[in-house]
Amino acid sequence: MGKKRVITKTGEESGKAEDKFSSAKSKSSIKKTIEKGRIYVNASYNNTVILITDLKGNAIAWSSAGSLGFRGPKKATPFAASKVVGVLMEKIKKTGLKTVEVYLKGIGGGRDMAIRSFANQGLDITMVKDVTPVPHNGPRPKKPRRV
Repeated sequence: MGKKRVITKTGEESGKAEDKFSSAKSKSSIKKTIEKGRIYVNASYNNTVILITDLKGNAIAWSSAGSLGFRGPKKATPFAASKVVGVLMEKIKKTGLKTVEVYLKGIGGGRDMAIRSFANQGLDITMVKDVTPVPHNGPRPKKPRRV
């Protein structure tokens, strides 16, 4: 099989290895502070999903009415949207987010309440844009019914 070699390190070499590991731990424990961000509100008839990102598009936090325990048609209510905003503000409290741009998608009941809730929580909203997809012509219509 062969003999096993045991290499002993001097004091300087062992100290360098410890420094590498200790610096890696300190870097990962530091959280980034983000001043500006974007909020994407997807309000459909069935649910309300809110995503908070930085300006590059990297997700910081997200939540939905369904993930909070709302079931059925209650997920698309303004009350559920305000609860989702409350949960998201708890998640992003440490990031230091101050100013946001809001992008709305869909025609559900929670879209207006989501904006109001973010404004009431102390975020500065610089822009609100509706990015709901609108069909240019839509599908082909049905043939007329023959009686």
